[in-house]
Amino acid sequence: MNGSRIAAVGHYQPAKVLTNEDLAGMVATSDEWITSRVGIRTRHIAGPDEPVDELAAHAAAKALAAAGLAPGDIDLVLVATSTAIDRSPNMAARVAARLGIPSPAAMDINVVCAGFTHALATADHAVRAGAAARALVIGADKMSDVTDWSDRTTCVLVGDGAGAAVVEASQEAAIGPVLWGSVPEMGHAVRIEGQPARFAQEGQSVYRWATTQLPAIARRACERAGLAPEDLAGVVLHQANLRIIEPLALKLGAVNAVVARDVSESGNTSAASIPLALSKLVEQGRISSGDPVLLFGFGGNLSYAGQVVRCP
Repeated sequence: MNGSRIAAVGHYQPAKVLTNEDLAGMVATSDEWITSRVGIRTRHIAGPDEPVDELAAHAAAKALAAAGLAPGDIDLVLVATSTAIDRSPNMAARVAARLGIPSPAAMDINVVCAGFTHALATADHAVRAGAAARALVIGADKMSDVTDWSDRTTCVLVGDGAGAAVVEASQEAAIGPVLWGSVPEMGHAVRIEGQPARFAQEGQSVYRWATTQLPAIARRACERAGLAPEDLAGVVLHQANLRIIEPLALKLGAVNAVVARDVSESGNTSAASIPLALSKLVEQGRISSGDPVLLFGFGGNLSYAGQVVRCP
């Protein structure tokens, strides 16, 4: 085996839906104010009895079922999250316990909004190196736990959810080389810190960075896969804000691609946003098996990571 591939995907969102009208009753905002600035209409919010690992396990179980695999077929579990409350057991170990995975390597990866694409690259490397046969790669965040619900600049953005992918060895590389990096000196622009931990960001700085610097980086991720942007059938960017997603996709030049806009109904779900949006595109039949799709995460730490994958 010379490569790895995504065998299947799955996603999960809590049942509770919070609309812009609901938020207008909580803070000084309106549906028009929110949609015009970030393009979000609704978001899903987990209850107090729905921890991060439960969200992750639901999405992972769906991905396993779609791949026709049993828990015992998995030997590596990676969970990308920045909203785990406890330090140990980590979310990966808790997901493994919930699903009955017998003896996996279990690791959490905290790269905030770029967490899933970092975790996917890590799984790809592990499988191609022979360190794992099949991996569960999950992005899961409960942003509602770290949100100041009296701050209208941040509370209108966030949602909760999870997305998962099964990664396994394949004869050909269906997960392209990762392009990853960060801007450490600007890491303060997106934060989840303090006691209690709270999400905050410098919105204008993030917007300028994302819309001016990231298009060229995303094009380089395509180049590493041997493709031009116009060859892409799908583009799944971190679902931060439509005012970032649409200009970035336009400047990338993926003129033939379906561009994920799940942020409108799910909000910013941090590490969950890319696998959640990808799973929905697959479920809806908007991209087909074998299609080249760019996954590109960016955000907290001002980190980024992207790779072209073949649709399962």
